[in-house]
Amino acid sequence: MKISICGKGGSGKSTLVTLLANEAQARGLKVLVVDSDESNSGLFRMLGFEKPPIPLMELLGGKKELKQKMNRPNVLAAEQIDISDIPPLYAPAKDGLILVSIGKILQALEGCACPMGVLSREFLKKLRLNRNEIALVDMEAGVEHFGRGVDASLDGILLVVEPSLESITLAERVKGLAAGMEKKVRAVLNKITSDALASKLEDELRRRNIVVVGAIPYDPEIFEACLEGRALGRGEAAVQVGKILDLLLQERGWGAI
Repeated sequence: MKISICGKGGSGKSTLVTLLANEAQARGLKVLVVDSDESNSGLFRMLGFEKPPIPLMELLGGKKELKQKMNRPNVLAAEQIDISDIPPLYAPAKDGLILVSIGKILQALEGCACPMGVLSREFLKKLRLNRNEIALVDMEAGVEHFGRGVDASLDGILLVVEPSLESITLAERVKGLAAGMEKKVRAVLNKITSDALASKLEDELRRRNIVVVGAIPYDPEIFEACLEGRALGRGEAAVQVGKILDLLLQERGWGAI
């Protein structure tokens, strides 16, 4: 199962990816986390890795070389890619958790991130998972990944929604774009401080025909861990994410679009 985690900037996409990865790992699944956000550089710390993986972009000769291949039918040489096919330097592993990074914007004036979008799309399209494997894709903020077709080969889209009108508006837009690709969307509420707030936010999403599968409470421990650059621990947020993962794993957790 390949799942995209998307939402507005700062909504908590990387946090949800990390918590889901930890819970899936605890259930004995082999977890591949795909860092497809070219701007966020801290996901590896949240997952407990000492250093980030070498980006897959470098495996193909860097951004300049990839640009020359963008108009060709296949960016990657292999027709299918198993997790075990990725060289360890580009896919460090820790107790069944594997992290790959597509690429990052590292300097001014280096150009747009389009080649990274192409690489994300092709890699995910060719990625083959076994029955006990799950891929969690930390998308860039916003909706540009839909335009690039990165979500085309994924099984579902998990949308992180925080308590803000901007986040709700983006959720409605994601729902429409995903429907155009015949992709199913489920929402996870984040940074929730009360049952009343969760209920109000869920009502707003229900009016937009967006199904909510869970809510993550505001957790000071998570904010402290992110501030200090250390791995996320287990608290109330992890408990709630465990329930969300159970729903996703039960018959893939997806109903009708």
